[in-house]
Amino acid sequence: MSTYKKEVGTAVQNFAGNYPGAVDGQLWYDSTNKDFKYQYLNVTTAGSWATGGTLNTGRSDLASTVAASPTSALIAGGGTPGAQTESYNGASWTEVNDLNTGRFSLRGAGDSNTAAIAFGGYGPPPLNLVNAETESWNGTSWTEVNDLNTARQAGGPAGTSTSGLFFGGSTDTVTVGNTESWNGTSWTEENDLNTARAGVTGFGLVNTAAIAQGSNAIPTGSLTEQWNGTSWTNVADISTPRRTQSGGGVYTSGLVFGGETPGAASVGNTEIWNGSAWTETTDLSTAVRSAGSSGTTASTGTSSPSALCIGGIDSPGSQSPATEEWTGAGAPIGAWSTGGSLNTARGYSAGAGTQTSALHFGGSIPPSTAVTESYDGTSWTEVNDLNTARNSLAGAGADNTSALAFGGSGPTAITESWNGTSWTEVNDLNTARSGLGGAGINTSALAFGGTVSPNAQTESWNGTSWTNVADLNLGRFGISGVGASNTSALAFAGEATPPNTGNTELWNGSSWTEVNNLNTVRQYSGAAGIQTSALAFGGEGPPSLANTEDWNGVSWVEVADLSTARYALPGAGDTSAALAFGGFTPASTATEEWNNPSNIVKTLTD
Repeated sequence: MSTYKKEVGTAVQNFAGNYPGAVDGQLWYDSTNKDFKYQYLNVTTAGSWATGGTLNTGRSDLASTVAASPTSALIAGGGTPGAQTESYNGASWTEVNDLNTGRFSLRGAGDSNTAAIAFGGYGPPPLNLVNAETESWNGTSWTEVNDLNTARQAGGPAGTSTSGLFFGGSTDTVTVGNTESWNGTSWTEENDLNTARAGVTGFGLVNTAAIAQGSNAIPTGSLTEQWNGTSWTNVADISTPRRTQSGGGVYTSGLVFGGETPGAASVGNTEIWNGSAWTETTDLSTAVRSAGSSGTTASTGTSSPSALCIGGIDSPGSQSPATEEWTGAGAPIGAWSTGGSLNTARGYSAGAGTQTSALHFGGSIPPSTAVTESYDGTSWTEVNDLNTARNSLAGAGADNTSALAFGGSGPTAITESWNGTSWTEVNDLNTARSGLGGAGINTSALAFGGTVSPNAQTESWNGTSWTNVADLNLGRFGISGVGASNTSALAFAGEATPPNTGNTELWNGSSWTEVNNLNTVRQYSGAAGIQTSALAFGGEGPPSLANTEDWNGVSWVEVADLSTARYALPGAGDTSAALAFGGFTPASTATEEWNNPSNIVKTLTD
């Protein structure tokens, strides 16, 4: 007879409440609630777009490596027209050698940023005639190779540097359905599209299996055709007819995004192709048309990007330098859950440590308080108070046995050091301030920003004293920060003069550099993590926010919200395991625990 133990290899566990040791799919008995439960990995049900690295030169109508990995992409040409080429490593774009012939409305194919072809388009200036030129990229420079048989622009691309496809487009006088196949040396004419059209996009990894979608003419902008290496077949229409859209993926799993509708407005609409039908999914963050693209699938089930939307003409009508990265459905995601409540409700406090070893100190109940509490991963315990009660202070520290508290209401310059038992006053900040940000540990910390007026000053702590170092680029208070030491930190959010800002700056030990902003402007947000991997949560917009954003070292991505919207809350931990505690909603005792990846617990019912 088959039993659970026989099939799974272990007996059903008995546990009071949710079982922390459960693995994906494991069943246990909750003796407290008298229920059988199991848990499984929490994953995305729909894909999402996130900000990627910024192009050095904003542009549209460019050539891109449609079949390449999002971590190894190449773009060339486009814009005014131009010849500039940029290479992507998954985080940032680098300018490399130019095309030999500058042009726009050209197309490209390629399997990486070291192997690509660019073909067709308008150019070079000043005549800007329809072009048949093909250039090959070897990872260092472009070489002119055999031309297209039919000069044209605004067609659809697919394939790689040795197995490419180009279909549709327009000559100087007419829209065509011509299809040409590239074998690494020359172009061969193949069977035409069923419907001649320009403003078409395409995707596919080889010249024998591809998708063509869209058209300059509406209603044919809804048309989709599938290429089998010999001929085109009409398949299911897309939901939103459009032109100048972009795409990525393979014959059976693709993505079309952006473009313009009949009213000539850029759109952010994204649709997934599963080999037989289109499904609408999450829009681009910014509506865009005539963008470049790259990608090998629509959905990977991992947290890694599977497609890129590159440049284009954005909704204000300008040449965009933005890159957006698509992560498909099925990727593991983080989530907040309830942790142990604080003993004293308060906000404008400070925190330090990890999810299982945190410290919470100071704040306003109101009035200002010196209360200190220590967290062991389950509950908060009151320990010895700060020597000076204050709110709007900053903190730094590795765990609940070693921390630093500095600045705060008054404003004050007081600094105190925690040894796991009690606080000791040490050397003051050089500048008294409140609403400042902090990063680092007890022996290597950074203090930045704050008020009486929006302050840009930065001070570095060496374990004994504070030293003035380079200022922030933007002075502000209600600023948040994370970092492992006084040589590596991230500062974000805050109020300038006003308004609130999403500005993010990166500290390298000697100076601050402006990087990509938060998606939601705010002040007094919670923070956790390090310079290259951080969380921003809550804050005041106004109103109070629950928004959580994840920093991947390049850009911020919106992820799961806090359960309770609040501001003036501290945080602890990292992007895998973090804490959010206290804050004002009004004054709160709530603690939330962030885990990535997270699990969903289900109760079995009859």
